[in-house]
Amino acid sequence: MKKSLLSAFILMATSSFMLSCSSSSATEEEDLGESKKIVYMLSEPQPIQMTAEQKVFANDNNQFTLNFLKTVNEVDQSGKSFIYSPLSITYVLGMVNDAATGYTEKELEQTLGFHKGGIKAVNDYCKKLIEGLPKVDNKVTLDIANAIFLNKDYTLKQQFQQDMQNYYNAKAEALDFSSPQTLEHINGWCNDKTKGMIPKILDEVNPYMVSYLLNAIYFKADWASKFDPKNTKEETFTTEKGSTTLPMMHQNVLISYLKTNTYSAVILPYGSGLWNMTVLLPEEGATIDDLIKLVAQSSVVNNRGWCETGGNFYQGYEVDLKLPRFETASDTDELDVKNGLVGLMQKMGIKLAFDSDFAEIPNMCEDRNLYISMMRQKAKIKVNEEGSEAAAVTVAGMDLSTVGPQEYPKATFHANRPFVYVISEASSGVILFVGKFTGI
Repeated sequence: MKKSLLSAFILMATSSFMLSCSSSSATEEEDLGESKKIVYMLSEPQPIQMTAEQKVFANDNNQFTLNFLKTVNEVDQSGKSFIYSPLSITYVLGMVNDAATGYTEKELEQTLGFHKGGIKAVNDYCKKLIEGLPKVDNKVTLDIANAIFLNKDYTLKQQFQQDMQNYYNAKAEALDFSSPQTLEHINGWCNDKTKGMIPKILDEVNPYMVSYLLNAIYFKADWASKFDPKNTKEETFTTEKGSTTLPMMHQNVLISYLKTNTYSAVILPYGSGLWNMTVLLPEEGATIDDLIKLVAQSSVVNNRGWCETGGNFYQGYEVDLKLPRFETASDTDELDVKNGLVGLMQKMGIKLAFDSDFAEIPNMCEDRNLYISMMRQKAKIKVNEEGSEAAAVTVAGMDLSTVGPQEYPKATFHANRPFVYVISEASSGVILFVGKFTGI
């Protein structure tokens, strides 16, 4: 189970594992007589191509994502829902890593899952995702943007500027950090890149900051089979502190399904099927904290699915599916941990990059050694009958020193209690967003 759990988040990337799905298949249902009609949500992907090293990076960076999920869940004792994009953090720290040396570089790469890959390999991987992921499915909108806002009193090193442009498509922009218009400009960039979902990331601009590095990820996709709004009804959702009433979407679908002694799970495809939301629901008697701890123990991605007995997705299950319609917004500055996102990264093993005395980041600015003095992420998700829309912005402040009709086994999956969800892309295995929904 430990070696296979992470692959629950990756939809099988071979055609033998999926059945075709098109916009017409959702409407041209087979006449099944007296039996209940089902909607097909299985499809054939068109994967992006990654090197063997990049596949290892994807697997191990996903482990960073799941470790982040576990760390946030341990820190956040509010019981509230949350949504984050560790991949967005990876991009910001990847840009920092380009300028880092010595143990600071090693610590960044080790924690992010890049081990001893080196700066160029990390940059190549980030570039591969920037260029490849948005092109996977023309039915899915994915925008990945990076930016560098530089205090006009400092000068970036030429090599760093070139790397940022070549690998991260990030062009440095020099601004007057003492001007009120700079705050408006930076927040305007966030608002634009996330289609208004994250209208601002900074409350103020520190006039003494050397630069702000930003990443924004925007994702919008329709379900391969949309929920009919007329089937959405107010129903009881059991929280860990009682119960509440939420709008529960409902449909009968043919999807990939898994059930173990600890939890059950479904893979809900978007668009043509390469993008997915995997929903994991604890079994009665198990808590969402138990599930997150189990998820974080995973270490191996297998695009064909789970590889151990008792942990394999079945691609053809007729599932009576219920999922709440919900919105969640999160801000790392609101977490009960010292220094917010900086504190989280320190707990996960990145320490030197945030230390003004020991950070080794000499290759960003001319004649200057820098450290990360602040980090923050805001993220938001909307899930409804049409599909999902999600966005995240991460900022780091640099200071001196991410099948025809037949009989199918049946299952019921009613997400009417706290659950975990992941949005991922199948061919690369990359996870974009992880979240917990508690009904609160």
